[in-house]
Amino acid sequence: MWEILGNYPAESFLAFLGGGLVVNLTPGQDIFFATASGIQGGPRVGMMAGLGVGLGALWHVALAALGLSALIAGHPEALVAIKYAGASYLLVLAWKSWRDSGQISAGKGARTGWAAFRRGALTNMLNPKPILFMLAFLPQFVIPALGPVWMQIVLLGTVFGITGTCVTAGFGYVAGHAGRAIGARMGLLNKVAAVLFAGLAARLILAE
Repeated sequence: MWEILGNYPAESFLAFLGGGLVVNLTPGQDIFFATASGIQGGPRVGMMAGLGVGLGALWHVALAALGLSALIAGHPEALVAIKYAGASYLLVLAWKSWRDSGQISAGKGARTGWAAFRRGALTNMLNPKPILFMLAFLPQFVIPALGPVWMQIVLLGTVFGITGTCVTAGFGYVAGHAGRAIGARMGLLNKVAAVLFAGLAARLILAE
């Protein structure tokens, strides 16, 4: 399986990492929860919230790998349609990010490490939006010639999950020290993320 990652074109992998970091840094439900938990419970609680979210993300990676591999195995041409649908979804996310004020309520966070971890994992696993995003984002970087689609989805999804966990836990940790000061910056981050989402969508549409 890891041979696929070793043979993956460097420029494509860097584009994937860059796009993934844009997504990871976009203030959403997961980052809001980790930040609120950090504000309410301190740095450790904020980090535990991020780790819980990361565990939930692996569940969505598994679902995406199973669903996409089954679909593409029966309809190989579906990959092109999925890529265009994914780019359209990214444009929708860009619009929503631009309009989101990014306000955070500390009362929505957790007070203890275990509670933060548990809530982070469960809310992520039960939220349909991450799987929709996985289905939209990951196929953009699948290269059928390298090997089975499901393996590529698992590998790329795992990398995406690891970077996302680090970013979310980092938000929680910083919020534990900086308190509400970080919450005041979320609105600006949303605007930046909206522009980057739109740029990523344009790249995917214009790619071959």
